[in-house]
Amino acid sequence: MRRVGSTLLIAALCTSVAACGSRKALKPVEGAPPVPVAVGAEAPETSDELMEASTQARPDRSAEPLKRSQEREEDPFDLPPQ
Repeated sequence: MRRVGSTLLIAALCTSVAACGSRKALKPVEGAPPVPVAVGAEAPETSDELMEASTQARPDRSAEPLKRSQEREEDPFDLPPQ
């Protein structure tokens, strides 16, 4: 019983230490090669541009939710199971 408690304490400690993080601005390491330029781009992207989510990663919602009950249109692919 004592071993389980100490195991849980160690696991909680490791989890809390792993959750700690630094929130500083990203800077390139000195002496490291420059960031490669993407094909078709004129200049390499900055760290802020790389951290920004693309439209494909977070698409806009285009479907309008139903405001009232409506009859569904006929679906040719709505077939019974075989």
